[in-house]
Amino acid sequence: MSARIGRALGQNFLGQAPAWYKYTIVVFLLINPLVAWVLGPEAAGWLLLAEFIFTLAMALKCYPLQPGGLLAIEALLIGLASPATVLHKVEGNLEVLLLLIFMVAGIFFLKDLLLYTFTRILLGVRSKVRLSLLFCFAAALLSAFLDALTVTAVVIAVCTGFYGIYHKVASGKTFQQKHDHGDDTSVEDLHREDLRRFRAFLRSLLMHAAVGTALGGVCTLVGEPQNLLIATRADWEFGEFFLRMAPVSLPVLVVGLLTCLFLEVSGSFGYGEDIPEKVRSIMRQHALEQDQRRTTRDKVNLVVQGLIAVWLVVGLATHAASVGLVGLSVIILATAFCGIIEEHRLGQAFEEALPFTALLTVFFAVVAVIADQQLFAPVIEYVLTLDEHIQGPAFYVANGVLSAVSDNVFVATVYVDEVAQALRLNEINRDTFDLLAVAINTGTNIPSVATPNGQAAFLFLLTSALAPLVRLSYGRMVMMALPYTITMSLTGLLMTVMALEPATEWMYQNGWIEHHSAAELSDSEPGAQH
Repeated sequence: MSARIGRALGQNFLGQAPAWYKYTIVVFLLINPLVAWVLGPEAAGWLLLAEFIFTLAMALKCYPLQPGGLLAIEALLIGLASPATVLHKVEGNLEVLLLLIFMVAGIFFLKDLLLYTFTRILLGVRSKVRLSLLFCFAAALLSAFLDALTVTAVVIAVCTGFYGIYHKVASGKTFQQKHDHGDDTSVEDLHREDLRRFRAFLRSLLMHAAVGTALGGVCTLVGEPQNLLIATRADWEFGEFFLRMAPVSLPVLVVGLLTCLFLEVSGSFGYGEDIPEKVRSIMRQHALEQDQRRTTRDKVNLVVQGLIAVWLVVGLATHAASVGLVGLSVIILATAFCGIIEEHRLGQAFEEALPFTALLTVFFAVVAVIADQQLFAPVIEYVLTLDEHIQGPAFYVANGVLSAVSDNVFVATVYVDEVAQALRLNEINRDTFDLLAVAINTGTNIPSVATPNGQAAFLFLLTSALAPLVRLSYGRMVMMALPYTITMSLTGLLMTVMALEPATEWMYQNGWIEHHSAAELSDSEPGAQH
């Protein structure tokens, strides 16, 4: 009897995950208290961070929420962090959580317009190189004025639509029939090779767009949450923020686009696969059939969604409200004017975002461990002991490495806090603070493309329902991001070493930006500004 109960518990624990994975998580849970007791909480904190990264890396074996959540609960139980610290991290990132809950759902209700628009682009731009550059540049431009997660949600919605259309036909069904595009068992042998190539095609577009969000996100005050955090602390307005980042961000943008071009032309690192002609033909056929079947009501809905999309851009660009609340307004407008009033139809829109919202909250618990155990403190203290001309590049590198394994908003918060404290203690002057703030911002934004846990947009893509469909695993994301990581990070470091200080001085002399005083430094809590 007890053997049957034990076997049932083992089968239920983490469900269909491989047995070796289940054993690994159990071992993690057993050794963490021992490490905390024998080696101390700091060692246990580093071990927990490595274990959590492992659960992210194995996201296709088991969604990270359950194993990562068990690790986070254990961390609280053995005292590596306090529930109060976790709550503080959640409160500081409330806008990000609202964004995920409402904005991603809002994009769901604009999918007809998005699919219509991007199908025309896909069919109109026959060159894969031009299409890839278009996706990368468009993502960069949109992320500079909107938000990386919003842009990623748009790209995911579009690519899911593309995939679903072809997978349905490849499974021998018509466009109107219901179909589960996660099940390959009914895919006809004739289509299997084209499906493999189409997956590779979509993977490359997704990665180009994801990197594009980082390229544009670093440039402006609204591009990433940590940008606003740093700008608020330094008392920089929109234009000044852009100019101060420009000596680093603009060369990185150019190099990023050149890297996109090289990858598609060379076909290396998993890029270069073009859309199979058979798939393009099916897309064209679907577009023609949709045009023929489109009723007056459908056309009105497309116009309404277009107007709502304009409001979305204007609302975000002008900061009419927080991003999440703008997303809620999109849900209300789109459902009200497109006739979607049934609760079960509304619920479908939240299926994609809520699991990731829960995972991100678990991630904040891990960040709380980093904060309570001060895991990054020794790095910060060491960098501040260096010569002031070396501090900028050193902060860039340190931020980049830590942001690749942690939350870049948290890393930016910690670093800008420490630098502000150094300014108050007269260890550095205000001009040095401003240069270090640029190094911190670019360091948290650019090298963090190395791993999915470094960028929220990458993590969102990895844990989306689309990732397993196109076979986009953690390891594959790291490999596909590697050339971007190398070229963009080295360019950013080179510009921080050679161009940042002289370019900033030139802008001072020509009146493009002004010197600030230490008294202008904001004393507000950075997390509250996020």
